[in-house]
Amino acid sequence: MNEAAYILDKVGRVLPGMTEAQAEQFLRYEQMLVEKNKVMNLTAITEFPDVVRKHFVDSLMITEAIPAEKLQEPCKAIDLGTGAGFPGIPLKIAYPQIEMVLVDSLAKRVRFLQEVIDALGLTGVSAIHARAEDLGRDPKHREQYDLCVSRAVANLATLSEYCMPLVKPGGIFLPYKSGEGRAEAEEAKHAIFLCTGKTEQIAEYELPGEPEEEVMKRTLILIRKTGPISKKYPRNAGKPAKDPLH
Repeated sequence: MNEAAYILDKVGRVLPGMTEAQAEQFLRYEQMLVEKNKVMNLTAITEFPDVVRKHFVDSLMITEAIPAEKLQEPCKAIDLGTGAGFPGIPLKIAYPQIEMVLVDSLAKRVRFLQEVIDALGLTGVSAIHARAEDLGRDPKHREQYDLCVSRAVANLATLSEYCMPLVKPGGIFLPYKSGEGRAEAEEAKHAIFLCTGKTEQIAEYELPGEPEEEVMKRTLILIRKTGPISKKYPRNAGKPAKDPLH
């Protein structure tokens, strides 16, 4: 099985109707990621099957919390702390109608993301260099998004203060977490409340894989924004990480 066929098989299990063109985009992305990783630290995961499962498939497991039909509708989304582009770029490849903004605080990662966007011919997606605390106070981004996703960035209390200011009232903040996500959601309950959020769903699942592969437990926490957030959030740069809301 060649690499594109492998992606069609493995990713296609969580993205029914996936096209060969999408598989080629995922393959080109994987190639660029591994090549760039030789000169800058983007990911510790570099083996082809692991990139497919632990990055691509994991990113697309969003359907455990949001139905695929809903993701096929026009939506304005932001991926905060995207790093090498996860989950934002896989979501954009899978659901092209999503208008996606990728945000990272490291300029060289943002330059890599722009290279990927150009090479894959993606439209309706941009990569910007910014700190979350600054972005959350910028009128061009504050309360402008239907969906905010974030994967492996910070503890949930801190992450709520980063992300909730970006979400429209009625919109969704959806952090990707490890198998301990339920406990983290409980610990962050008051922080979520202070950021005008309400946890509607906690989806616990195992990342799909072959019997011989490592069992990976994951959690998606669907937080609905119930109304406008106080102007005091986010606090100044560095404060949410050093002194999380509690």
